[in-house]
Amino acid sequence: MPSSPLIAIIDDDGMVRASLTRLLRSMGLRVLGFDSAEVFLAGSIHLVDCIISDMQMPGMSGLALQQQVLVDRPDLPVIFITAYPDEPTRSRALTAGAVCYLEKPCSADALSRCLDRALTPEPRVT
Repeated sequence: MPSSPLIAIIDDDGMVRASLTRLLRSMGLRVLGFDSAEVFLAGSIHLVDCIISDMQMPGMSGLALQQQVLVDRPDLPVIFITAYPDEPTRSRALTAGAVCYLEKPCSADALSRCLDRALTPEPRVT
């Protein structure tokens, strides 16, 4: 039996990480939490199936994380959740390939739809 997808939650707010962890586990997903992009990139990028990241964090921002992910694992889906949404950042994230750009707090349904899109393989054209 294949294991459930492994999701990385990257957010400097411990309460947000804990809340998202509980939510995703209730959906049957496995979760790893990280308090910074740097900690995540130091050894877990090749372990996960999807990233859910905050945009504004001390150190490396969500956009900088996304740029590094595009270099190291361009196939790895990224979902952003932010408390400070703005159109230029949203546009940059989505143009660079983010699956979703959600505002905190987001609904479980909205996040679930994003995860479905992120974890469903694209049909191959033959």
